[in-house]
Amino acid sequence: MKKLKNYYMHYRTHHHHNTTERRWIFPLVIGSVLCLFIIFLTTLTSPIGASFLPFYRSFSLPGSSVFVESKLQPSPVSSLPPPPRFAYMISGSVGDGKTIIRTLLALYHPNNVYVVHLDREAPDAERLDLQNFVNGHHLFVKFNNVKVITKANLVTYRGPTMVANTLHGAAILLREGGDWDWFINLSASDYPLMTQDDLLHTFSYMPRDLNFIDHTSNIGWKEYQRAKPIIIDPGLYMNKKADVFWVTQKRSVPSAFKLFTGSAWMALSRSFIDYCIWGWDNLPRTVLMYYANFISSPEGYFHTVICNAQEFRNTTVNSDLHFISWDNPPKQHPHYLNLNDMQRMVDSKAPFARKFPRENPVLDKIDADLLARGPGMATPGGWCIGSRENGSDPCSVVGNVTVLRPGPGAKRLETLIGSLLSPENFRPKQCK
Repeated sequence: MKKLKNYYMHYRTHHHHNTTERRWIFPLVIGSVLCLFIIFLTTLTSPIGASFLPFYRSFSLPGSSVFVESKLQPSPVSSLPPPPRFAYMISGSVGDGKTIIRTLLALYHPNNVYVVHLDREAPDAERLDLQNFVNGHHLFVKFNNVKVITKANLVTYRGPTMVANTLHGAAILLREGGDWDWFINLSASDYPLMTQDDLLHTFSYMPRDLNFIDHTSNIGWKEYQRAKPIIIDPGLYMNKKADVFWVTQKRSVPSAFKLFTGSAWMALSRSFIDYCIWGWDNLPRTVLMYYANFISSPEGYFHTVICNAQEFRNTTVNSDLHFISWDNPPKQHPHYLNLNDMQRMVDSKAPFARKFPRENPVLDKIDADLLARGPGMATPGGWCIGSRENGSDPCSVVGNVTVLRPGPGAKRLETLIGSLLSPENFRPKQCK
């Protein structure tokens, strides 16, 4: 490009008297510039379903999960889209304190924001241990991006109190979390299958209004077992946790809005979370009141709101971004994952998986093979510039927090996203 420009200036200075005879040179120069520009663009784009994300940020060996230590630094490219920010909510119950800490460290990135919650069934001592860990961790103190809900909510996991708890966490992240792009809810039994650099790199090329939510209007047996029965959740008005109880009378399926159902785990856009919290029309509140008497309401509330809101119904991507092993037909809870599921998890290309038993060896395998994460450490990324020698924590020294070093997980996620956004899967499966 520079040579072409110099050539053109030289031509203008020394050969102006021959312009009439050599008018073909100027179009040639301009044509060459345009050709080079088009070639440059083709390196950044390709059809959906192919490799559409440039990997100029990648510094990992092919097939290896361990980042290469070298003196090379990612080259600044002005055309790079800015990385997004994720707002995570991680929830747990009694005995989940240490598990939440492990999941938090595996998900940590300085540019993200986090809120963690141990429900009221957990003892105060366990919640205090979690609070002390967050208050004492050097990264959390430095970046001040992890919040603990100290006034715990009572959560009945089959009732609407789980939806209320999720909305509570989202409201805290809206108030204190600054500028983030996607809200991701996880439990203590979830775990990532790729680094945050992998996720941030891939999502930096996504429209920020997309909502990743598994949903369907084909509610099937749930119409008779969940939509028509009426339940009362004692967690709405009692201090002690108790199971929901059923009202003998049935109700009809709503006619004011259409019911949708799906997975309780999702990645929702900032604009949709704003809508759910602020509700500039009455739909989010109306649907919330309806789902107050609905069994397993986390599997229907957000789905019904988003698919009945004209502003958001065309923003849905039909996936919960999880690998989950279900019975066929599915039962109330999925299988617990173990080492035998490792290859299936990787092959799924999903960024998250569940459910994991506490301290199961499969988590150590994920740390070693997929996250390059040492025990008790944050998952390393481009922002970690410390030494790895002798088991040292590379994230003990912090560099530029906007530098990303995606690894093999980004390639897997790229393939998954390409499939989800393909013409066969995207529009045909939006709120149908």
